[in-house]
Amino acid sequence: MMAMDAARCGSVTALELGLPQRSAIPAEKGTLPKGLFAGKGPISNTLRQHFLHAVASIHMLALLRPVNTGAAEGTRIKEILVLGLRLNGTDAAVPADVIEHIAAQRKASGVLFVCVRDGHDAQATGTDAAADAAGGAIREQCALVVRRRDPASRAGHVERFLVHASDWEDPRDVLLETVGTDMDEVWESLCSQAILGTADHADLDAQLIRRDRIVALRAQEAKLVRDHARAKNPTQRNEAFAKLAKTRAELSRLES
Repeated sequence: MMAMDAARCGSVTALELGLPQRSAIPAEKGTLPKGLFAGKGPISNTLRQHFLHAVASIHMLALLRPVNTGAAEGTRIKEILVLGLRLNGTDAAVPADVIEHIAAQRKASGVLFVCVRDGHDAQATGTDAAADAAGGAIREQCALVVRRRDPASRAGHVERFLVHASDWEDPRDVLLETVGTDMDEVWESLCSQAILGTADHADLDAQLIRRDRIVALRAQEAKLVRDHARAKNPTQRNEAFAKLAKTRAELSRLES
């Protein structure tokens, strides 16, 4: 299948993402009606409005299966859909509620979302920048998005899921690898590429817990620095300093 024959979302196709040629969906079958997803299950008026106004169109870009990836069948993941969401508006945000709703419908499938939007290019200079009053030319951007179980969910409690999105990038800079011996591993690798920017998916849940803890500790460190500076007596300053030292020690351990 030639790139021009493959389904696309904006300029993005499965082949340009680096996905196997046999996984690409033909152009004539790629565009999906929004009602196919919005009409399933209970849906709030807010979510219905997001489907209507935030998402311009939905495109099936690829369908990854053992037959076209070379990976064995997975225990949890039977296939992986690659869906393109063309968003309305400049600098549009990732529609997390829409993605949550669509992904929740696919119990035995992974869904990798490729969100495509028009965005300001802050790096533009010269005539490009001058052409745009906001300081950057309008260029197509894309972000990879996945929904996966919250690794902090505890056994015996209601499962929680989180929507993770990559940074917005030039579509030409986004390349994916289908890495793994079975479809479960291929899905973990794609999640790692979307969330962490690497195909190395070893202990992904542990990596995510560590990353989130580092983010929380950095915020705590900044607060304790302010508390220490504002402390009005030696006791308060010593307490803030002790907490700050403990926080920095944990940060150092996690970042080493």
